[in-house]
Amino acid sequence: MTRILAIGTVAAALLQLGANAHAADNKDAERRLEQLVSKTVRPLMKENDLPGMAVAITVNGQQFFFGYGVASRESGQKVTEKTIFEVGSVSKTFAATLAAYAVESGTFSLSEKASAYLPALSGSALDKVDVLDLGTYTAGGLPLQVPDDVTNQDGMIAYFRAWKPEFAAGTHRRYSNPSIGLFGYLAAESMGKSFDALMQETILPKLGLSNTFIHVPKERMGDYAYGYSKAGKPIRVSPGVLDSEAYGIKTTAPDLIRFVEANIDGKVSDEKLRRAITATHVGYYKVGEMAQGLGWESYPYPTALDTLLAGNSADMAFKPQKAEKLQPPVPAGGDVWLNKTGSTNGFASYAAFIPARKVGIVILANRSYPIPARIKAAYRILSGIEKLSGL
Repeated sequence: MTRILAIGTVAAALLQLGANAHAADNKDAERRLEQLVSKTVRPLMKENDLPGMAVAITVNGQQFFFGYGVASRESGQKVTEKTIFEVGSVSKTFAATLAAYAVESGTFSLSEKASAYLPALSGSALDKVDVLDLGTYTAGGLPLQVPDDVTNQDGMIAYFRAWKPEFAAGTHRRYSNPSIGLFGYLAAESMGKSFDALMQETILPKLGLSNTFIHVPKERMGDYAYGYSKAGKPIRVSPGVLDSEAYGIKTTAPDLIRFVEANIDGKVSDEKLRRAITATHVGYYKVGEMAQGLGWESYPYPTALDTLLAGNSADMAFKPQKAEKLQPPVPAGGDVWLNKTGSTNGFASYAAFIPARKVGIVILANRSYPIPARIKAAYRILSGIEKLSGL
């Protein structure tokens, strides 16, 4: 009996030593991760005169947050885990998730025409376009922005009715807020509620994102960072037609990395939403090395930095590109780098993740700065994480 107790005591001691060593390894890895992020972010902030930045990382289900600088130069308020940023076009991945959820709910079909959900478009050029092409920017050349003189729903419908395509649907990708904006709008119409209501009452709660908003509530305005214009003036995004769908999400870095985690591991309790998230990763069109999904854009992994820079270049954002329809579509897989950039007049964002590595990153700033700098920073950090044992 004494011998058994002795052996048990030794075993317990050895287990405790192992646990202590593992904890020490974890702590050391976290310290080195913080050094890696700081050495990447601080020069970036200095070079681009960025008031504040928030970086959140997920590694094998562990979340890490790093805040730098200020949410407001005027007040001196620091960037924290509660700081709310505008994420610009990263919002498109949320709109795509809502649309895919509508598909899973049986109210929306990617092969239907736009007029099936908005009869006012019957007889227009969009009556010949599948809603999938709206969601992948391949409807025929819809422009980057909704025209300034389109200020309400009637004006929106009149604009889409009058629009004439430059290309046959499915032949060219032209990155476009009106395109994916209408995609999200039609998905919401199919479910019988407004996009804003569905996002705030259904999608965001099911994702567990309690610090993510289309309209920041009054009681959280104190956490809402000020963005800064090129002239250094404090600014926030202005309302616009299809803004919610295309660039309207405001969120914190911890919430956004939680959304990224849902995209990595699919650990969402709602089965329809879990399938919807996976569906947004499916590649429908090939443009260069990039496969266009719903909101997300993907590249085979391992991925060269130059490939990511080309796929997120100004030409890809501002010029039409020939697109090759993938038949059948490429199913969601783990060995890919998925990403999305976003900007408003005063904010900049980037989200990227690699499902096979169970790693992802979000980088948020309250001033816009060049997209290549965001890509390089994320690439350096994610590449460096692979060398950090203990995480």
